[in-house]
Amino acid sequence: MAKKTVNNDDLLANIIKGIEEVKGNDIDILDLREIDTAVCDYFVICNGNSNTQVNAIVNSIQKVVSKEIKDKPWHVEGTDNAEWVLMDYVNIVVHVFQKQIREYYNIESLWGDAKITTIANKY
Repeated sequence: MAKKTVNNDDLLANIIKGIEEVKGNDIDILDLREIDTAVCDYFVICNGNSNTQVNAIVNSIQKVVSKEIKDKPWHVEGTDNAEWVLMDYVNIVVHVFQKQIREYYNIESLWGDAKITTIANKY
């Protein structure tokens, strides 16, 4: 049985919805499609204020994406200490940070050629 193809736009919308449902902050979408060496099409980067909120964001993303489009991440890592959790949906990689860890690694600056779209907080 062939794996169902998930539309990137639908996946992005549901990832953002999952982040917003638990008040994730500073949501940025990095469009990597024009970068030859990129390993995926998009990075979604956000942060929470504690390890509890970081794990809540991760769980919310998984719940929303699973419920709405019946997809699940290929791999998730970093939930043990919840300072930086990476969720790999193959074409889209989600990075959920604690604020100070995001500032330290500043991965947006490593992808300077990417088009960055910032999602305004609704709360």
